[in-house]
Amino acid sequence: MAYTRKDVSTLTAAERKRFVKAMLEVKRRGEYDEFVRTHIEYYTADGEDGLRAAHMTPSFLPWHRQFLLELEKALRRVDSSVSVPYWDWTRNRTATSAPWTKDLLGGNGRSSDHQVTTGPFAYGTGNWTIKEGVTDGEFLTRDLGRARDPMTLPTKSELESALAEPVYDFSPWDSTLTKGFRNKLEGWGTGRGTVSWRNHNRVHRWVGGVMLGGASVNDPVFWLHHAFIDLQWSRWQSRHRGARYLPATPPGPANRQHGRIVARREKMPPWNVTPESLEDVSRIYRYA
Repeated sequence: MAYTRKDVSTLTAAERKRFVKAMLEVKRRGEYDEFVRTHIEYYTADGEDGLRAAHMTPSFLPWHRQFLLELEKALRRVDSSVSVPYWDWTRNRTATSAPWTKDLLGGNGRSSDHQVTTGPFAYGTGNWTIKEGVTDGEFLTRDLGRARDPMTLPTKSELESALAEPVYDFSPWDSTLTKGFRNKLEGWGTGRGTVSWRNHNRVHRWVGGVMLGGASVNDPVFWLHHAFIDLQWSRWQSRHRGARYLPATPPGPANRQHGRIVARREKMPPWNVTPESLEDVSRIYRYA
């Protein structure tokens, strides 16, 4: 029977408590740091050689969908009632709204070093020490809204610009595209600075701290953000009936993307799953 992912702002006090408790237990068991290591390993830009499965590529959405499912399996081994809630950043847009509450993810980092000092994931609790990252810091950091150079979260209209795209993706299947659902949702734009970060990318920038790089999984909000991104894929499918993941077949040997992207029926590392197998997950979960 399919389970439900809920809007984080609608969770009851008991649901919040169970979610946090399960996350902390997965961390205590050492499983959580494996997720961080996996994301760092697959944080590959399109300017690098070799296969890229997670970012700047068509498989951005199915890769993170499977990644979410793997975390949920770990959480549900702790508590079968738990699923990953989603953060609708078009509605909950302030640094004090859900999920930035003391009983959920805690709040912003302090001004001196951006260390998060409130909530269950604060370093001071002793339950959330960062062990895998690109820096030597052991504590969770955030800079919500970027105090020194303020920016805002994406709006409903910005998200709509992605959802309105009728085609999933286009050649050359990378971050340079100005059309296609996947790249507009992932948020690679033209220009410099804040205008070039849209939708998914802009949210990472708005949160700041550890959410800025490959070790972004160290902030639990990573999962709530990607659950909302995953919901957009489901909404896009409902709006554009019959539209499929692209490319359907791998680029040929003469194409510069040959061997660098995942086609619909090819397996995505590090799992034995294809994008096609993840296009319909209605038997696994649904969104409230």
